[in-house]
Amino acid sequence: MSPGLYDYLLAQAEPPDPVQQQLLDTTRALGGVAEMQIPHEQSVFLSLLTRISGARTVVEVGTFTGYSTLAFARALPPGGTVITCDVSAEWTDVARRAWQAAGVADRVELRLGPAQDTLRRLPEEPWIDLVFLDADKPGYRTYWDLLVPRVRPGGLLLCDNVLYGGEAADPGRTGNADAIHRFNQHVRADSRVESVLLPVADGLTLARKLPAPPVPPTESRSGATP
Repeated sequence: MSPGLYDYLLAQAEPPDPVQQQLLDTTRALGGVAEMQIPHEQSVFLSLLTRISGARTVVEVGTFTGYSTLAFARALPPGGTVITCDVSAEWTDVARRAWQAAGVADRVELRLGPAQDTLRRLPEEPWIDLVFLDADKPGYRTYWDLLVPRVRPGGLLLCDNVLYGGEAADPGRTGNADAIHRFNQHVRADSRVESVLLPVADGLTLARKLPAPPVPPTESRSGATP
């Protein structure tokens, strides 16, 4: 996408408010790691999906400086919650300040520690409305398999960086790009969801949890169905 076309795209989204702009600026000042922050237009999309889906409970894997968390928290109805997982106290301290400034800190539960440990401790029944994966790429499949059973039928799962700068489609891919490619294959083959990969930012998978298949009727002793 050319710079001019990207500027045109950005102009179609609500611009960052002062809190968002401050968070963008603070994150950019961190240097190269700032590339882990989602772009603003993607945050607008996440907020819109949250409102459309009527989500009340969001689970996010990968907080960084909290821009996506802020997008979810602002779009939740009163009483809604974002449970967000990360391992960095330094980066999430930046996030905490932004959530406080935006007046949504009471909607966010930050859980520090390895995400797979956090996810395993979550209730096992289907109760999550929306999931967002934006963390270490080799961990995506583990996070996915821990979360899909916990998402309610009709709930959404969003996975970021699924194009990985185009490298996921490169036959010579290695490392993170190969991990993403294998994850994309896993999602595509998962009969528990319907999904589509969208060219939003660095690629965003949007999946919907399907209802459980009906239980077949119990056969009688004679083998006939009652």
